Amino acid sequence: MPDTKNAWKNSGKIVKGKQKNQGQKNGLKIGRYNHLVVESRSDFGLYLSSDEDRVLLPNKYVSDDLSIGDALDVFIYTDSEDRLVATTLRPAGIVGDFVFLKAKDVASFGTFMEWGLEKDLLVPKNEQQDRMVPGKKYLTKICLDNQTQRVYGTTQISVNCDKNIKGLKVGQQVDLIIHSITKIGITAVIDNRFFGMLYLNETYQDLSIGDTCTGYIMRVREDKKIDLTLKKPGYMSVEVSARKIVSILKEAGGFIPCHDKSSPEDIKKVFSMSKKEFKRAVGGLYKKGVLELKKNGIGLK
Repeated sequence: MPDTKNAWKNSGKIVKGKQKNQGQKNGLKIGRYNHLVVESRSDFGLYLSSDEDRVLLPNKYVSDDLSIGDALDVFIYTDSEDRLVATTLRPAGIVGDFVFLKAKDVASFGTFMEWGLEKDLLVPKNEQQDRMVPGKKYLTKICLDNQTQRVYGTTQISVNCDKNIKGLKVGQQVDLIIHSITKIGITAVIDNRFFGMLYLNETYQDLSIGDTCTGYIMRVREDKKIDLTLKKPGYMSVEVSARKIVSILKEAGGFIPCHDKSSPEDIKKVFSMSKKEFKRAVGGLYKKGVLELKKNGIGLK
């Protein structure tokens, strides 16, 4: 049985007294959080209401201090019998979110994913990008079937990202979730909405599937595909790289045997940047009098 005390902490603050449902749309938002008011009690739990509808909050989620007229935030989805139900537990995400989930059980019709609720999230077989294995984690988009009102998942990520890229600008800072790593590059979900790629020969940071990081729009192509980079555009990237070089030099005692004749592989291994970026940053630090250039490496003055 869930820990109801902790569940209430997770669900948000309970507001005592009768509330007006200000700013709420009519109806319940399935697969999302709803701000609802306690309407009545039953043998099975509390009935919570919106302007038009009501939903049951089962007894196992009801705390002792809840009273008629109180308002609270709950997540709404369908139970194993396709009835709408409220819970104070917090799932890994809501409808529209991309989340990294572990496969729990595999059946002939789909795979059940752990996402923080008693009823696991089903990824139907026809929504799977590849064959899924129990215990392995997959980037999953949480979706809603408007006909059945069931919340489900899909691992077909690229086709379920927004294709309307109007408004994206070169150099724009974005949040990335790493989706896959191929021979060409690293694919990622952009701002929980779009799909793009980091090219391996331009990426000098170790990344794994499921990692989150900050990136930048490098190019928006005519075919509407998005190329990404982890470097800040323009000279700003050189300033960041220069600070990184100084920090690494300090940790190493003030000297590192890397210079403009070092191999790109050696520079990448030590500084996680391209040789071109390294030379630009070192040149700037030398002009400022921060570094000394030696035959066998670079050192702090």
